[in-house]
Amino acid sequence: MTDHHDTAVRPSTLAWVRGHLAAGERIVRTEALHGGISAEVRRLTIATAGGGTRDLVLRTFAGRERAPEWLVREAAALTLLAGTGVPAPRLVAVDPAAAHCEHPSLLMTHLPGRTALDDEGLEARVPLLARQLVAIHALRPAERPVAYETSTTAETVVVPDGADRAAWAAAIDVIREPPPPGEGRFLHRDFQPGNVLFDATPGGPGPVRITGVVDWAQPSWGPADLDVAHCAANLALLHGPEWGLRFAGAYEEAGGTPAAERSARRYWLVRDALSFSEEVEVVSEPWRQAGRTELTTRAVEGRLDAYVVALMGAFG
Repeated sequence: MTDHHDTAVRPSTLAWVRGHLAAGERIVRTEALHGGISAEVRRLTIATAGGGTRDLVLRTFAGRERAPEWLVREAAALTLLAGTGVPAPRLVAVDPAAAHCEHPSLLMTHLPGRTALDDEGLEARVPLLARQLVAIHALRPAERPVAYETSTTAETVVVPDGADRAAWAAAIDVIREPPPPGEGRFLHRDFQPGNVLFDATPGGPGPVRITGVVDWAQPSWGPADLDVAHCAANLALLHGPEWGLRFAGAYEEAGGTPAAERSARRYWLVRDALSFSEEVEVVSEPWRQAGRTELTTRAVEGRLDAYVVALMGAFG
C-alpha cells in the first residue's frame, strides 16, 4: 500500500500519532474531513500488522486560544461516554497543550456513517435526533461539566438586510431579560445535524439509525432547552423554519423535559436563533462544502429571518 499523507499534518503530529499505534501498524493515508468550523479534522487510515486497515480521527486546533480547555473537556467527555449507550468516539490520546504536536490535538476512533444534511429523508431523521438528544440529557455524570456559556447579547445581534424589523426588535427584547432558571442537564452544546452520523443513504433499504455523535469539545451543564434550541435553529436554516419548530416538539414527544414555562422555551429558542445572526457566513460555509451550494449567505439570512418571525408568532 502506498503512503499518502496530507501535507497539512505536521511531522511532529504524525510522530505523536505513530507513538499511539500498536506494534506493526503504520499510517498509510490521511484525508481532510469537511464540515468542522473550529478545528481541522482528518481521517487517518492505519495499516494493521495483520494486513487489514482501521481508521482513526485527528482533531487539531490551530490559532484557537481556548483549544487546550476544549480538548481537556472533550477528552473527559469521551471518557465518560465510553460507559454509556451514547455512540461517541473512543479517546485514543490527547495533547491539549501541544507538548508533542505542532498544535493542540486529539486522537480518537473513527465511527461509521455519514452526516445527512439534505432535505431527503429528513422526516425520518428528526425523531432520531430528538431521541438521541434525550439520551444525552439523561446522563448523570459523577462530576458535572462546567456551567454553560452564552455570548450573544441584545447589542451584538446583527439584523439582516430586509429582515422583519418589528419581529427582530421583539426578539431582541426577549433576550434582554435574564436567563430563566431551569433544571440542569448534561449538554452537548453543539448538537446539530453536522455532528451526527447516520448509517443509511436516503431512500436506501433498511431503517435509518444514528451511528455516532461527534464534536464533544464543549460539554456543559445547563437547561436542556439550550441543546434543543441549537439543533432547532440548525434545522431551520438547513431545511426551513418549520423544521426548527417541529424539532422542539419532537424532543418533548421523545420524552425530553424542556422548560415548563413557554416563556422559558421561547427565550432559549430565540436566543439561539439570534446567535446565528453574528456568524451566518461561518456557519453556512461548511454546508456549502458538503454539497448544499444553494445555501448562500443571503439565502441563510432569509431563512433566519423567517425563523425569527415564526418563533415570535408561535410564542409571542
